Amino acid sequence: MSPDSTLVTHSPNETRAIGRELAGILQPGDVVLLAGQLGAGKTEFAKGIAEGLGIEETVVSPTFTIVREYSGIRPVLQEVRMLHVDVYRLDHAQELLDLGLEDLAADEAVTVVEWGDAVAGLLPADHLLVEIGLVESELVDDTDFDRTMHFTIAGPRWTARADAVAALLDA
Repeated sequence: MSPDSTLVTHSPNETRAIGRELAGILQPGDVVLLAGQLGAGKTEFAKGIAEGLGIEETVVSPTFTIVREYSGIRPVLQEVRMLHVDVYRLDHAQELLDLGLEDLAADEAVTVVEWGDAVAGLLPADHLLVEIGLVESELVDDTDFDRTMHFTIAGPRWTARADAVAALLDA
């Protein structure tokens, strides 16, 4: 796999399904940065990751709380935690540092950061960046959107799993 790959989903359910599939290759300590405009599907993708990690709680956008923590049991009976972070409302990098997000991301949880591209320099350089974009569908009407999902791997931890990410995108 090249360090950059793109796929297209045709509904929020498909976006969530890709998140579920990605969860199968996530490991404790992984950081996934999500980028995209409002309404692009970042939270849907995070919900899919949570489902794939065996989290049964309802996952909601952490926009107003900044960080939500969930616990689940993977199908292989491995306990896992997910930190779901939304930095949209943070005005300054110092606020992120005050939260201790860098330390949280170094923890043994899977950390999913919405608007992560805005704070990538403050988080581990070893991460997966998923950029989600809306593309108006010509098949239904102007309220139906396809999503482009562009995956960029960074660092040795993700480079070692490049083939697994490529298989996910080809499936």
